[in-house]
Amino acid sequence: MKTKNIFILSSAAALVMACATNPLTGKKTLALTNEDTELIPAAYQQYSTFLKENKVIKNTADAKMVNTVGQNIKMAAEKWMRSKGYESQIANYKWEYNLVQSNEINAWCMPGGKIAVYTGIMKVTQNETGLATVMGHEVAHALLSHSRQRVDKAILQSGIGKALGAATANSTEVLQQGLGMVYGIGSNLTMMAYSRSNESEADRLGLILMAIAGYNPDQAVSFWDRMEKVSSGSTPEFLSTHPSNQTRINDIKKLIPEAKAEAAKFGKK
Repeated sequence: MKTKNIFILSSAAALVMACATNPLTGKKTLALTNEDTELIPAAYQQYSTFLKENKVIKNTADAKMVNTVGQNIKMAAEKWMRSKGYESQIANYKWEYNLVQSNEINAWCMPGGKIAVYTGIMKVTQNETGLATVMGHEVAHALLSHSRQRVDKAILQSGIGKALGAATANSTEVLQQGLGMVYGIGSNLTMMAYSRSNESEADRLGLILMAIAGYNPDQAVSFWDRMEKVSSGSTPEFLSTHPSNQTRINDIKKLIPEAKAEAAKFGKK
């Protein structure tokens, strides 16, 4: 019993020490993994595997739109991070944007700037601005280190032993399992199940990014109105564990003035 108690106390102490302050939010979060040396390389490997196992759409109007919007959001993200003094946080990003054949209403951005947009969501985005709403939101998740937070929690779910191991060593296998759990690659869960607070943070920064990229953040409301219609009677994966549509729309309306003010600093109206 004594030995067990010592292990529990030691494990708890290790987890308390394995925390980091997110410079973009000022919040302390669990930090079992290192993004640059562990998470990003693991993400690139999983992204490459995902592309090989799925049909990537090339040279269509929608595929070109995904690339165009991706480039614009990328430049906006780099401008914004540089202006805040956080450019080092994305220095190792190797941006990539792909349209993937799937009926699911979904999109995601892995750590390191690897983005996938599913064809199923294109009927809801409808245009560049709608797509910018989605891609700005997903890139915001990556910039805010939400991916790492979710992977760390996924690692914890696999047992405290593995969690502590990941905190002190480069455990590729554990990281791959964590990424798989978070992104649901190879399973039925294909959307990152962020918390509602994560979603609100990504909505805010996503609006800022799309505005800096030259897209009208007012149109984000129209996109979420359309999402509400397609989710009537059921909840698609894109909305699982997320705030209700109406709550999100109300919050976004309050955030739009800030997004426009931030964009104005970069000469965008």
